[in-house]
Amino acid sequence: MAVWLVVKKWLSSHLFKLSNRSLLIFSGLYVSLSWGLLILAGETALTDSFSNFIYYLMVTASTVGYGDHSPVTDLGKWVVVLFVIPGGLSLFAALLGRVAGAAMDYWRAGILGKRRVRVENHIVLLGWNGSRTMHLIRMLQHEEEGKRPIVLCSRSEIENPLPGEISFIKVTSYTDSQEMKNANIAEAACVIVDNLSDDITLSAALYCASVNPSAHLVAYFKDEALGRLLSQHCPKAECIPAVGAEMLAKAAVDPGSSALHQELLASTRGMTQYSVIYPERLPVTTVESLFVFLKRRHHATLIAFDIGQGIQLNPDLDAEVPPSTKLFYIADERIEDFAWKEMNKEQ
Repeated sequence: MAVWLVVKKWLSSHLFKLSNRSLLIFSGLYVSLSWGLLILAGETALTDSFSNFIYYLMVTASTVGYGDHSPVTDLGKWVVVLFVIPGGLSLFAALLGRVAGAAMDYWRAGILGKRRVRVENHIVLLGWNGSRTMHLIRMLQHEEEGKRPIVLCSRSEIENPLPGEISFIKVTSYTDSQEMKNANIAEAACVIVDNLSDDITLSAALYCASVNPSAHLVAYFKDEALGRLLSQHCPKAECIPAVGAEMLAKAAVDPGSSALHQELLASTRGMTQYSVIYPERLPVTTVESLFVFLKRRHHATLIAFDIGQGIQLNPDLDAEVPPSTKLFYIADERIEDFAWKEMNKEQ
């Protein structure tokens, strides 16, 4: 009994802490010694075929024990009892623990943001602002359900706030090319930059624009001057200014304005503003035709359009709308399938 306790203590302190190479060597020694001892014991039925021997060893070591193969000599039974079963159980437990540990390390690396994401055409969110970022992620999930995956990239000391729902990358700098490769910026469809510091936002936005000029770049600035600076270097970037003061003034003059703006921005409830591209295959039309079509067919309201020269809000009814124009409308949900053919029939 004392000998077994010593052996058990040694196994606990050494076997389960072996390197992969040492574990492989021990496994080879175990198989070789088991083969040799069973031959010496006269177990010809177990050793005459290598495939039979390996099958018996695996079944016995894993304690499955089908019973179709077993030792027949007394010495062979003692070899199995004293060496094959204890050694097999120890190695089996060590291998299983190593596999489980590797799987746990892989999962933990994803939680901590240390693993590269294997996605493309995704949305990258740079920055962490607590509840505001969580609210932003929830709105994006509502809009992008089943479409583009979301990757959160942060410098803050946090873990993945939504494991299983979004991917997470931890970095020390948004301009470190080695770390930012983990977020796969080069293959992203959209990059949203929202940090507590405008300086960090500016540098991160400039870096992302240099890595992936074709991505839709959106950046939030408290200082409008920095937003204009980014627009000068990246004309396609969409800079979102802080509108707190403007909202206060508007609500003071026109009560209820703040609630209206929140309703139009919140995609999870009520009427919300969306956009769609007027198909290239369709002929030139007018604002009046589009307005009536959207209202009758989709219960939506056309509010503006953009032909590439800036947004025209509340346009004239007789204004022409050519193909490839971006239309802005208000609806309860995003319209996934417009009945454009019906519009042509009505015209």
